[in-house]
Amino acid sequence: MRKFMISSAMRFFFFFTGSVIWLGIWLTGFSAAHWLLYLPPSFFYFAAVSGICPGMLLSRLAFPGKAQAERT
Repeated sequence: MRKFMISSAMRFFFFFTGSVIWLGIWLTGFSAAHWLLYLPPSFFYFAAVSGICPGMLLSRLAFPGKAQAERT
């Protein structure tokens, strides 16, 4: 699981980006925004807090690198 951990710079980027998206949803109005728009900032906050990026996890599972493909 250590290979899926992200750096502190990426954690700050995800936190800042998630905050900007939540600000946009708040300015638009929570009742006007579609529920699907809540998913990316929630994943960004999860990645910022835990250090595990769900997108990186899924992309590495879907598209394994050469070295990883040869090991399996």
